[in-house]
Amino acid sequence: MAFLRALLLIAFATLPALAQGEVREGLALPSETFKRPMRYTIYLPPGYEQSKRTYPVVYLFHGFGDDDAAWIHNGELAETLDRAIADRKVTPMIVVMPDGGVSWYVNSADGASKWEDYFMKEFMPFIEERFRVRPQRGSRAIGGVSMGGYGALSYALRHSDRFSACLALSASLRAPEDVAAITPERWAQAYAATFGPGKGEARLTAHWQSLSPLRVLEAAKPEAYPATRIYLDCGDRDPLLKGTFAFHTLLDARGVSHALRVRGGGHTWGYWRSGLLGGLTYLSDVFRED
Repeated sequence: MAFLRALLLIAFATLPALAQGEVREGLALPSETFKRPMRYTIYLPPGYEQSKRTYPVVYLFHGFGDDDAAWIHNGELAETLDRAIADRKVTPMIVVMPDGGVSWYVNSADGASKWEDYFMKEFMPFIEERFRVRPQRGSRAIGGVSMGGYGALSYALRHSDRFSACLALSASLRAPEDVAAITPERWAQAYAATFGPGKGEARLTAHWQSLSPLRVLEAAKPEAYPATRIYLDCGDRDPLLKGTFAFHTLLDARGVSHALRVRGGGHTWGYWRSGLLGGLTYLSDVFRED
């Protein structure tokens, strides 16, 4: 037994160390749109600094109340990607995580916040000039969780010329009647700054209609998104599952290629951590088809 233990120790000691990507936190882009520095975090795959190759990119959005480092500290993104790249389950990729605050990643109804303008006109061009990112649509994806899933799906549909694929975990998708039913207190806390004040059906403004992934997809013609791929994952105890199912039904009706995963769990980081690899693998498969 002692001899076997010694052999096992030797075997483990000689295993190659897992190559690690680099996480850069606390970065900032001086924004002309906001007149202040805007934070972001970035994951660079193993070997980035030693190579000259270019990489596909995923822009990954956090949820309401989190920040640009949430996917690193709560989502364990770096550990997940390091292992998946080493196991060749996913292609090496760059993942960019901007700080979206509580913006829902869109321009606000009153024009006070132009987060989408900032992202499209400042942030993406800066990232794709500063880092070795492949600028083609087929090598660019968008993703997010909860509020970030809402923003990612809204972008994937309204800017389908820019993104080939979308990963949405527990996306904040709500039918009109569910938006109208949100309590006034919750609406004031989480929604009013972006979508405007209002009660009940008065919230369903033209601004809201133009941004809602459900309404945008509902208004789309069949086969409007022939080259877009979407990955949905939502827990069976998540209150947002209803909206995910409704979106899935619309995707089927519009002929959009997509995958739906429903697993045991709720609206928690534990659920999202366990689903991250599946989503990244899906995006990687899209990149490999390009």
